[in-house]
Formats: sequence, C-alpha cells, structure tokens
Amino acid sequence: MTCYCGNNKSYNACCEVFHLNNGKTEAAEQLMRSRYSAFVMANGDYLMKTHHSTTRPISEKKAIVKWSRSVNWIKLEILETTEGLIENQHGTVTFNAYFYENGSVKVIHEKSAFIKENETWYYLGFAKN
Repeated sequence: MTCYCGNNKSYNACCEVFHLNNGKTEAAEQLMRSRYSAFVMANGDYLMKTHHSTTRPISEKKAIVKWSRSVNWIKLEILETTEGLIENQHGTVTFNAYFYENGSVKVIHEKSAFIKENETWYYLGFAKN
C-alpha cells in the first residue's frame, strides 16, 4: 500500500516513521505529509504533538479526531514549498487536501506555516501572505 500522503513509498517506509518518532522530520513538507496521514488515520495525538505549543488547539482535539473519522480522505496535493529545508528555521507548504463528505468532494486549500525549534519542525497554522 502506498502512503496516504501520496509519496510512492509504503506507509511503513514513509509517514509511519514520523508517526513513531514523534514527528522528527528533516523538512517542513515531510511534516505536512505526515500530518495529512495523521488526519487520514484520525491520529489526534500526533496532530497535537506536531502542532506548535503557541497555537496548539488542545481543546479541539476530540472534535478534530471525530471530524477526521467522519470524512473519506481522497488525496493530498502539494502545490508549493518555500524554504522549510534542513538548513532553514521557517517554511511554508501550500496544499490541497481532498476529501468526500456529505455526498460531495471537498477540498481544504491552505498555505501552512512551519517553524523549527530544537531541530524539530512544528506546524504553526495558516501562513500570512
């Protein structure tokens, strides 16, 4: 089975590695992909661990997990990545996440901001343009 995030690797060789190591990715895009896979799997713990402490929606965790389970995830499409590499401290990833809900296909379009602290990438939230 190929990974949920759309890479041509198996889940075990791709996002599962990051799900098991608490999100220790080398790049912001890897974290974005692993978070998408966590949404597909309704892995709320991983979503909270990889969300920066200053913007982490702890009180919404149960609702996020419930919603993630209620939709059928279709695919992730990475549109653009800016910085977010091993030598960077910040980065953005613009993506479309397609899912099926209430009889129709919907899409989340987002430009996400990421920050690296202590050699670990975290999702900050929506990037400011």
